[in-house]
Amino acid sequence: MGRDLNADLQTLRKVLRFAEQRDFDRAADLAAATLSDGFEHPVLLNIMATRLELQGKFEESLALLERAVAIAPRDIGARNALSLCLQRLERPAEALRHSDELLKQHPELGFAHATRGNALIALGELARARQSLERALELEPGNLAALVALASIATHRGDHAAARRWAEQALAQAPGLPDAVLSLAAAELAAGDAGQAERMLQGLILDSRAGRLDRARASGLLGDVLDATGRYAEAFAAYTVCNDSLREFHRRYASETNMLDYSRALIASLGRVDPRCWKPRPGAPDGSTEARAHVFLTGFPRSGTTLLELVLDGHPEVATSEEHELLHDAVLRFLREPFDWQALALADESQLAPLRSAYWEAVRRAGIDVRDKVFIDKHPLHTLKLPLIAKLFPQAKILFARRDPRDVVLGCFRRRFLMNPAVYRFLDLAEAAEFYALTMEFAALVRPLLALDWHEVRYEDLVADLSGRSREICRFLELAWLPELERFAERARSSNHATPSTAQLARGLDRGRTRQWLNYAAALEPVMPVLMPWVHRLGYAADPAFGATSPGIPGNSSSPDPAAEKNQAPLA
Repeated sequence: MGRDLNADLQTLRKVLRFAEQRDFDRAADLAAATLSDGFEHPVLLNIMATRLELQGKFEESLALLERAVAIAPRDIGARNALSLCLQRLERPAEALRHSDELLKQHPELGFAHATRGNALIALGELARARQSLERALELEPGNLAALVALASIATHRGDHAAARRWAEQALAQAPGLPDAVLSLAAAELAAGDAGQAERMLQGLILDSRAGRLDRARASGLLGDVLDATGRYAEAFAAYTVCNDSLREFHRRYASETNMLDYSRALIASLGRVDPRCWKPRPGAPDGSTEARAHVFLTGFPRSGTTLLELVLDGHPEVATSEEHELLHDAVLRFLREPFDWQALALADESQLAPLRSAYWEAVRRAGIDVRDKVFIDKHPLHTLKLPLIAKLFPQAKILFARRDPRDVVLGCFRRRFLMNPAVYRFLDLAEAAEFYALTMEFAALVRPLLALDWHEVRYEDLVADLSGRSREICRFLELAWLPELERFAERARSSNHATPSTAQLARGLDRGRTRQWLNYAAALEPVMPVLMPWVHRLGYAADPAFGATSPGIPGNSSSPDPAAEKNQAPLA
């Protein structure tokens, strides 16, 4: 016996009426009963997904929305809801794909442009995001999602005055809206009113309407407020609350690639390869017929790579990557688990040439013009890919950023990055310290093997003498030094790509950002046994409070002892 179409349509109308009244429980109960009765419709699946999201069950919601799009690929509500759900799960690349698909079908939808803009912000693509959001406001003046997203872009760029204007417009429509509160609190902090910022964030944390991620982000920003007022123990506690919540929310990464085990496997496998296999072949190609020179800027997150990139981006003969992942195909070919370096070490040109071509094709797809330029591919964790880089691009130069290990690990713990298996390890202080130590150990092992043209840049020295150090870097890159290189703050304020450092660098050079770890010495004490060997090996002074000595920084100086530095092999 066939279904009664009129009865089904009446049920749909009733479900929608409950939803419009924001009675999601009754709407979802009726939707569930109707689905159980055999009537599958994207609206019903969407309504059930909405209730699951309100309960914080985003993975379950995602499954229902994926089913809704599968049965009705052209359903506007289901496709947009799927994109939003993927964003809440911090999977912006997938979210962007669905927004783009929806806009191909319906370019007139303002809310879809806003959804797309938010996905692009999460990917760090600020210029493209702004275009989408401005289009959303053209189509739907006052679109709330677009207003708060534009406030977020301004916050990322350190333009807190603009962020305040956008956030206040959003809050006038929706008091207490979490994204707007966060942008406004950041503006208050930047203006020097830490007390007001703290009150706003505490209110958001206690607001029952705020979601789990909203409260986590509020706790992280509260940590910055408390840090600014010198309440370091409270600040560390706030960062910990934020990270613990994020670890729980992103627990799926706990069962994916464990970057600590992966790094150990890289190190162990390296010792099983005949060192002669890494020697570069005479005349080995680089693969680009356009770039004048090829440089990889790497190190470890929070070691100063963003500052270096912004400085060098001021040179008209330089093109930078803005942290695009360009080695994707080569990584899939040679760096997948279970891991063994042998295949890469023995790879011949027939295997390497297609991957080299895929790399330069990725550069073109990213819209990076490298013609007659020194191309700088910046990615902090390319450190773990150095043998792959050496095989594919033996003529490339390496700029390696290093910084006091204690400041690096503290920075990774305090700052928010786009979530992935590596970043997940930063949410736990002990794991962040171990990941750092393993990465630096790997760099120390591969440097003498690979015979790459290598130049190290100490963050503390760059901050203390930007002019002198940037001149050294230009000589290494065979570039003429220009005074424009020092005006990096202007470029940060107009940057099209966001990292956790961008807003800080938009304020200019802050020499007080070295040795911040001293404010958190007690909190860092449990990980000092892991970090102190690198404090010694990299020439940074040990703090007397830990009963250790090191030939390096005397007192509070940020420069190493020249004699100690002369006799120290970097990363050795």
